[in-house]
Amino acid sequence: MKFTTTPIEGLLLLEPRVFADERGHFFESFNEVELLDYGIKGPFIQDNQSVNHKNVLRGLHFQKDPHQQGKLVRVVKGSVIDVVVDIRKKSKTFGKHFSVELNAKEKLMLWIPAGFAHGFVSLEDDTIFLYKVTEYYRPMAESGIIYNDIELNIDWKVTNPLVSQKDKILPSFNEFKQSMNVK
Repeated sequence: MKFTTTPIEGLLLLEPRVFADERGHFFESFNEVELLDYGIKGPFIQDNQSVNHKNVLRGLHFQKDPHQQGKLVRVVKGSVIDVVVDIRKKSKTFGKHFSVELNAKEKLMLWIPAGFAHGFVSLEDDTIFLYKVTEYYRPMAESGIIYNDIELNIDWKVTNPLVSQKDKILPSFNEFKQSMNVK
């Protein structure tokens, strides 16, 4: 696998080595030893998968301490714009976001350590999004930030996304900062 750093410390893009021939292709989507060599520590204890219509936006989600999740995300079918926001209180990139297109053709993956809000928008019908997580989902730790926050100013590359009622009422980034006592 090829590992590439991003402008935000801790976020890594992973590009698997793909072996293709007339039968199709093969690649390793997970190799614990390689991940450990780059500081990506599990254990990965739960896999989540969603199937999404075009323009479905999910996020920006995270779990509060002590149940924060690291996520290794990829697209099995279709494509998404994947977005993460650094919400690590002491990080020099606190409040900055990073976005990348993930798609089934290129097979690029993104490692998102604990301490980030995460979301994605599907660019195609029947997009299958898969993520391995380092902590179980815990409803009482669930939280988020509104996807269209003015301060974050994220370009989701779509107009009029389909967003759940729950995600439409998430707090603003400013409200999130106030809850963390960050100015």
